[in-house]
This record gives sequence, structure tokens and C-alpha cells, in this order.
Amino acid sequence: MKHPARYIMIGGFLGAGKTTAVSKLAAHLAASGSRVGLITNDQGRELVDTRMLRSQGFATEEIAGGCFCCRFSSLVEAAARLTAETQPDVFIAEPVGSCTDLVATVTYPLRRMYGADFSIAPVSVLVDPIRAQRVMGLAGGGNFSSKVMYIYRKQLEEADEIVVNKCDLLGLDERAALVAALAREFPLAAVRQVSCRTGEGMAEWFAALESGVHAGRATMEVDYDVYAEGEALLGWLNATVRVAAVDGVDADGLLESLAVALHGGLKARGAEVAHLKMTLSPDDSLSGEVAVVNLVRNDFVPELSQRLDDDITGAQIIINLRAEAPPESLEHELRLALAPDRAPSAAAAVLVIEHLEYFRPGRPEPTHRDVVGQGL
Repeated sequence: MKHPARYIMIGGFLGAGKTTAVSKLAAHLAASGSRVGLITNDQGRELVDTRMLRSQGFATEEIAGGCFCCRFSSLVEAAARLTAETQPDVFIAEPVGSCTDLVATVTYPLRRMYGADFSIAPVSVLVDPIRAQRVMGLAGGGNFSSKVMYIYRKQLEEADEIVVNKCDLLGLDERAALVAALAREFPLAAVRQVSCRTGEGMAEWFAALESGVHAGRATMEVDYDVYAEGEALLGWLNATVRVAAVDGVDADGLLESLAVALHGGLKARGAEVAHLKMTLSPDDSLSGEVAVVNLVRNDFVPELSQRLDDDITGAQIIINLRAEAPPESLEHELRLALAPDRAPSAAAAVLVIEHLEYFRPGRPEPTHRDVVGQGL
């Protein structure tokens, strides 16, 4: 008799570290003998997340053009494609970082219509600890406007597990204060601390995802007007850039130089960065390895999370940028950042934009929304 596949959804706001956590969980499950299928999600096309996860050897489907709630049938179809190809024992779904109300619009409909096919794990919502301190009023620094923060808080309200990721960035007293504040405001969720970098807390969290049961509770109230206005304040930019360098150029240096240049322009403009992610994929790579750089807030610096340590003569760069700013300003700053005088490492290469889209997310229109009461 076929057992239902495990369905795990790992959410959280932009920059919380979802993709890294997904890759760590997938590697853990694969090492224990489970077949794993991953489903990524975005409002636009050309995802850094998809490229990075595939470069690590994971079977990955991508749903573009809207979040899971608005593309429910696409989510089910992606799971079916993965089932046909690799028959996963576990599906890990990573929703768009600016979406909320996913329990009512994804989890409950999935359980109602496909309950025999899936065993649904507790819903995890990750937070970046520095951003969470600011949202909870525990620290100063750059932050989003109130309507964007409405989405952030609603994500936490529907969580079974609030996961303070990158906990190693805080001191013990800061960590305790943040956990206490989250537990007070969101008492229905378990609050745990993990670090993908050091491994702290990961085994316990993974165990909860593997064996825990999604908590049935009343559908939370969501003001879709405020939700839509909050999403519309975020500028979204996805781009691919072709790199050609006859004499070769340092892959890591080029990617980092471009990220620093783009960050500098956005910071000078006052755009609050939610997440900047970039990958560089060499044309002649047989391993599929990529260089990856991340930036999750203005008052930080771009960090290389995966390195290539090679010179390249040809490559493709994928850029995903989300910030509270007009999308036209993101496009303008990208073009400036590609200029050799802004990114010195780019002087040794020819950079040509192949694909570019920039927009504000449209109003969320869920395919299904199950309104349920207590006692599930």
C-alpha cells in the first residue's frame, strides 16, 4: 500500500534564509534515504533559488507568475510532475516571501482535496533575527512601512513553528528577548532557534517537520486590501545577464563587485532592501556549480554564500531583487551597477542584459480559501 508523501511548507519573509534551510533539510532527508522533490515559487521568472537548488542535485520544479495561493493548480501539477519523474517521499515547498494566508489558501485546500496523497507537516515560518528584532521593537535600524509589516506579522500569526534562523548573529540575551517577544505575540506557535551556518537546532527542527502534525485551528482574519497594498509597495526585479570575458575574469570577484555596486545605489536612493540574490553560472561548468551572493537588508554587506574560485570566460548571472521602492528605480540602479566605473571587476568583461522584468506584485486572488473553525 502506497503511503502518502510528506508535504512540508517552509515560509517566511524575504531574506529569512528559506532557500538555504530548504537545501539543508533536503540534504538531511536524502541522507536518511528519502526521495525529495522541491517546489520553488515567485511572482516573476528566472529564479536564483531554483538555479541554486538544482546546482546541488535536487529535483526542483518552479512555479512562476504568482504565489502558491493564486497558482494552486500549478502547485498540484508540479507535485505530479515530480512524482512522475522521481516519486518523492517528501515534497518541500518554498512560497513567495511576500505572501501570507497560506494555511487557508494552500494547506487546508490541499488537505481537503488531496488528503489521501499527502501527510501535511507543521507550517514553519522563518525569520531573519535582525529584521525580527526591528519588527518586534527590540532594536532600531531600517525597516519596512506599516503595510509591508502587516504581511510580515500575518505570516507569523499562521505559523505552527516560528523559526529564528541565523540565531548565531545574536548574543544570548538578545536571543532570549526575541524568543520571548515572539512567544508573547504569537502564542499558538512554537518558537525555536536554528542556524544553518553552525547547525544549531537544526536536528530538532527537522525531527518536528518529519514527524509532527499540522495544527488545525481557525482560519485567521486577513484584510486583503491592506495585504494587497503592502505587496504593491514592494518593487520586484528579475534579470539575467550574459558575461563574456576573452581573457577571463574572477567569477566570485565579478559577482561580489556587481552586488556591492547595486547595493550602494539602492542605499543612496533610500530603498529598503528585502532581499538581493544573485547567481553566476559558468558556461563550461560540468558540475553545475554556481557562485551565490546574498544581501538581506540595507545596513549590511553582500555575502558570497557559495564560491567558485575560478576564472570564467563566459557565464550567466541571474539577479533577483526585492525592495520597498518603485520597480523603475530598481531597473535604473541595475543598469548603473553594470557599468565598469561602478563595478570595477566588470571592466574585464562584456555584460549584456538578456532578460529583464520589473514590476509590483498584483492583488492576491486565491484559487481557494477554506474558512474553518475550531476543533479540526
